[in-house]
Amino acid sequence: MELLLIGAGVQGTPYVSAARRLGARVRLVETERQLTRLAGEVDEAIITPGETDEDWAAAACAAAVRRRPDGVLGFNEPQVLAAALVQDELGLPGPGLRAAVISRNKGLQRGRFRAAGVPQPEHLLVDDLAAARGWALARLPVVVKPLSLAGSAGVVQVADPAGYDRLAVARAGQRLLVEEQVTGPEYSWEGLVRDGTVLFGNVTEKETLGPPGFVEVGHRAGYRFAPEPQAAVDAMVRSVLAAMGVGSGIVHLELVLTGTGPVLIEIAVRTPGDYLMDVVSLTTGVDLYDAVLRIALGLPLEDPLGPPAPVAYAASWMVTADPGRIVEVSGLDEVRRQPHVARARLRRSLGDVVAPVRSSADRIGHVLVSAPTPAERDAALEFARRHLRVTTQPQSTDGDTGGRGPAEAARRPVRGRGGV
Repeated sequence: MELLLIGAGVQGTPYVSAARRLGARVRLVETERQLTRLAGEVDEAIITPGETDEDWAAAACAAAVRRRPDGVLGFNEPQVLAAALVQDELGLPGPGLRAAVISRNKGLQRGRFRAAGVPQPEHLLVDDLAAARGWALARLPVVVKPLSLAGSAGVVQVADPAGYDRLAVARAGQRLLVEEQVTGPEYSWEGLVRDGTVLFGNVTEKETLGPPGFVEVGHRAGYRFAPEPQAAVDAMVRSVLAAMGVGSGIVHLELVLTGTGPVLIEIAVRTPGDYLMDVVSLTTGVDLYDAVLRIALGLPLEDPLGPPAPVAYAASWMVTADPGRIVEVSGLDEVRRQPHVARARLRRSLGDVVAPVRSSADRIGHVLVSAPTPAERDAALEFARRHLRVTTQPQSTDGDTGGRGPAEAARRPVRGRGGV
């Protein structure tokens, strides 16, 4: 039994361990930089010639021609189409080409879901922001986003005419989506689908830094809506999956709960980021890595997947810091000793330069917590935020330095936005 894993990065490496437990041979398509870290853990390493959708597809298709896999899994955004092409050609389980193409393009999502009657932000697809000025200014604030990026990259809220005009100049010639900002608490839905049937679903409550970029910094899995909004969310999920024609695999859907009901932000047919696989697995007791691979390889799954109530209460906090050079890190060991902290890691160390937080890539670490009760979970998160501190020294052109930057997520309420 052989798995062709297209991309793994850091958060996807548990798939390799899960495949080993299933007795599967693993062939990994990755960049040369990532393979330096992972080559010894897989049976065959295949280097992609680049990091575009086309590069991943070329490497994946060539690998499948050399030897037919029993299952194919694309890990992150740039690998979605590559995996779907191979799955379609070989008749292997996957979300389907139609779902993969729609998933990969936010403009296609808006058009398809409008036709299907799915609630979503009022929007306009433009080749020139300046030409859409009248439409946008009548709906301020609006959110402008690229069509195919992830992790809030390129997403920005515009709240006034001057800001819109500046952005129109900065992004002249780009094809973009302009959306009316929707307001309300944000959630995500993580689900497992096989042959169009939902086998498992989880709702995660989000926390973001708010405008202008809405970068996500917190996730609490196992959220329970009241009956009426839950029924509306379930209906929206069914409509979205049907409109896309999702076949088999993992789905990550993002929504805002407004005063009139749920509004779809976007959907992806790939592994969610921010260690949500770990957070959801800890909360539900379902090994999502194992389940996703079983679907990809055509293996049986437990029925039902998971108990009707959470087995624990887990969450992730994505650590941020003020921009500048890191001069001190404190409290990390103390946080790791907290009884309900499952993992605490930083991706930056002394001397590294921290960029302003404009996308998920600019966050500098994460903390996972898992506790017997929601109160203990929240107390563990608060402990981590209070004790883990990353001090930065601002970089300045005039030689003026100084200042301290605590690694604390903004404690503002979760807010709605036009999407990420």
